[in-house]
Amino acid sequence: MHAVPQPFAHAMMPKARHDELSRQNFTVTLKLFMTENVYPADEVVYEKVAKPKFVRENKREPKNHHEVRKLMLREPTTQMWSSIARTLQETLWYQVGECVDRQIDDLKASSAVLTRKPKGTLTLDPNFVAPRYVTAVDIHAMPGNYTSNASDDDVHVGAVFDRGAYYYTKGQSGPKLESAGRGVIATLQHKFPNLKPRRILDLGCAIGTSTLPLVDTFPDAEVHGIDIGAGLLRYGHARAEYFGRKVHFSLQNAETTNFPDGYFDLVVSAGMFHETSRKATANILRECHRLLAPGGVTLHSDVPHNDSMGPHDAWMLSWDAHYNAEPYWETWNGMRTRDIMTAAGFASGKIGEAWRGRDVYGNNMLFDRAKDDPRDSNKGQLGRGLMWWGQK
Repeated sequence: MHAVPQPFAHAMMPKARHDELSRQNFTVTLKLFMTENVYPADEVVYEKVAKPKFVRENKREPKNHHEVRKLMLREPTTQMWSSIARTLQETLWYQVGECVDRQIDDLKASSAVLTRKPKGTLTLDPNFVAPRYVTAVDIHAMPGNYTSNASDDDVHVGAVFDRGAYYYTKGQSGPKLESAGRGVIATLQHKFPNLKPRRILDLGCAIGTSTLPLVDTFPDAEVHGIDIGAGLLRYGHARAEYFGRKVHFSLQNAETTNFPDGYFDLVVSAGMFHETSRKATANILRECHRLLAPGGVTLHSDVPHNDSMGPHDAWMLSWDAHYNAEPYWETWNGMRTRDIMTAAGFASGKIGEAWRGRDVYGNNMLFDRAKDDPRDSNKGQLGRGLMWWGQK
């Protein structure tokens, strides 16, 4: 079993007791074991058992991941790992929630102390209504979703997200959960090395794990982060103050923000679009175009589209849409980046895509979407990330 390092201990991070930590570590090590040793077996069963049977019966191979899904759900191996995977997800959130519940009063007190003389700001609109496509489901099976809010000082959902997301990603996002944000920045510096943004907006910033690296990278810029969860932002504001980072957090819907036209030189997101509806995706990208100053850049990272992979990989990626409370995941996977960017107003010649993954030596690499097969950079549906951008 793996030795699991702990999330970074800071004033807002919920602290686990011995037994709580043991349960959390068991869950994450089992998740790692499943990822490395069990999930890959699904492809073996597909190639050796399920697909040959399908070919004999239909005189052709499965044409898409929908057919593969129906095929694989008949297999005992798939049924077994699916059951374990869903149970692990529910167990993870229960364990972390129990840990947060025990010390929620202390976390509220820490938040109050940290934000007494803040560097940054927090703006919460009491009349704000989160979009139904978010509130209608507990996304990735996290109880309360992003929007639960029990009081004017509630930080519960932020605390659950901080410790829970660390274990959800099996510790692979780093102790401060900054890997996605760092990937966005690395891509930006590679593709737009001369960009010196004065104002930056992080969409769907949650607790600011992708926002704080922006402050570190562009210390002279005015950095904003918006999200639809008040508890997330309260926690994120206190967390940013602990780290001494100046961020302007506000409760807003990324489809229609209150910032003026052309206000930002850089608008980014990390993992937001697979949790929004098709209509919202179009609205958000149009809003990105409106918010950018001439020459400004919008750059995003998320899970890859289906057109980049074979039907079995696409089925494995779509599992979350059906069994992990990610209802828009499959909608996102079926889109094409260039289509949605041009529809939002970006010129075709100023749109780009790349894969962020690891080479055969384990080094972080950026692969050109137009030239490189992403399966050469990482085998498996979760081994790579889609990066895409547009310049105004």
